[in-house]
Amino acid sequence: MAGLLVLGAALGLTLYHAAFGFTGTWRAFIADRRSDGLRAQMAMLAIAVVLFYPVLADGELWGRQVGGFVAPLSTAVLVGAFLFGLGMQLGGGCGSGTLMTVGAGSPRMVLTLGGFLAGSVLATAHLAWWRGLPGFRPVSLVRELGPWAAVALMWAAFAAVALAAWLAERRRHGSPRPILTAVDWRRIDWRQGPWPLLAGAVLLAVLNFAVLGVAGHPWAVTSGFLVWGGQIADALGLPIRDWPFWQSNGWMLEISVFAHAISVTDFGLLIGAFLGAGLAGRYRPSLRLPARSIAAAVIGGVMLGYGARLAYGCNIGAYFSGIASGSLHGWLWLVAAFAGNWLGVAARPLFGLAVERSAAAIPKAA
Repeated sequence: MAGLLVLGAALGLTLYHAAFGFTGTWRAFIADRRSDGLRAQMAMLAIAVVLFYPVLADGELWGRQVGGFVAPLSTAVLVGAFLFGLGMQLGGGCGSGTLMTVGAGSPRMVLTLGGFLAGSVLATAHLAWWRGLPGFRPVSLVRELGPWAAVALMWAAFAAVALAAWLAERRRHGSPRPILTAVDWRRIDWRQGPWPLLAGAVLLAVLNFAVLGVAGHPWAVTSGFLVWGGQIADALGLPIRDWPFWQSNGWMLEISVFAHAISVTDFGLLIGAFLGAGLAGRYRPSLRLPARSIAAAVIGGVMLGYGARLAYGCNIGAYFSGIASGSLHGWLWLVAAFAGNWLGVAARPLFGLAVERSAAAIPKAA
């Protein structure tokens, strides 16, 4: 478990210093057509599949058996990912982003995290019904095509997404932002940051691969939240042990939060983000929270937790690690979650939340 704690801390530090996010990145593209963050995600995935697919095909890494996250193409994934995407924009974070910003000292995101835990537990009351809705069987591209054909197909898909995003930004702004600025790498302050986006993409892919080798499965976040939330609900006397989900998963209420692999990685991520903010001199919590912002944090957090349970994970477990596992459900998650983000961006002003936009360099024709 010590290895996972260290890897979690490295993930948190990387997310913080590279400002490598999902919620803000997608909002920047939806509202302003800024695509550098989205293109960096495609680079991260491109590196990950090269590392993951041959190993998953072999089933062994560093002397231990390993497996990926492969889930059905189901109605539950569609609905859950859409809810998660909407919650991202209201809550102000995703799975990894919520932990990162809590660790970096955001009181508002503590509220989002609380809602996240509550939504995770609430979803277990209805999970059997959602999972019974129509869907298709899980599809693993690694099994169906073989590792290298799957890599080639995924690289073509990543290139298409990155090119479309780059063209959209050029159409709006004239000059797309690079994901690796022309800087002297020797002058980057690796202790205080910021790090180039491409550096973040490389490190996150490599660290996820390291988690695969240590834990036997890829990086995930929200199963740890379910352990935390379930144990809190049980301690408060809520009758969740009577629910079918917990009758077959009661071990999650008994295990130490420091003995659950994903929970330990989550704790490490909190520590890494805290260290990053401290090293950068930016750990300055503020308790000035408008009422509408508080409401959005809690509502968004519940959507995040509920949606993640339905969709077999969040932006990490379902999207990043799902695609890195060769599962088609990762792409279904991406499409549905992006649609939810689109609605979430439109809803943010209702809660007094900003939607960042810059003036277009190329004006629209009259």
